[in-house]
Amino acid sequence: MSPLREQLVELLRMKALRRLDEPVRLASGAWSSDFIDGKEALAAWSDLRFACEAIFETVAAAGHRFDVVGGPTMGADALAVGIAAVSDSRWFFVRKEPKGRGTRRWIEGAQVGPDDKVLLVEDVVTTGGSFLKALEIVRDTGAEVVAATTLVDRGELARPRFEKLGVAYFPMATYELLGIAPVVHGPAVVEP
Repeated sequence: MSPLREQLVELLRMKALRRLDEPVRLASGAWSSDFIDGKEALAAWSDLRFACEAIFETVAAAGHRFDVVGGPTMGADALAVGIAAVSDSRWFFVRKEPKGRGTRRWIEGAQVGPDDKVLLVEDVVTTGGSFLKALEIVRDTGAEVVAATTLVDRGELARPRFEKLGVAYFPMATYELLGIAPVVHGPAVVEP
């Protein structure tokens, strides 16, 4: 692991991870007392820039080149703009639903298409559901998704799903690195 990535894991442990007295329901539907707020952790520009530089270094060191970066709104918003700034590329957001008027777009910001190489980003992933939906929407434009990255992967479900689709996957921090239990989904999930 690179020194930048090690420092990012420590920053996330200190600023993003909160241990709650009572479990909360996550976007995946699973429950956890370990809450990770990537947006709050990176609210200071110096922290966001640092995270974006670490992500860019990790993806570039693995040999992946991209010219546009984005992912599902809201988790990807700050990361997409920050990574675009440090890599001199374009950014976009994928809506949760297509715009209900005007252009009826799924994608806002840079309009991606067949000539684009995309880095897909997200802040926190549990199962990868919304992240994979964004991947499908981006691929439907004809763009090539060269890699996907997240600040934190809380479980073990997203990686095999991306690998099955042929997309390199780079979680900057994992539940193991943060010292928390993985979030599972499905019959093993017990509501409090």
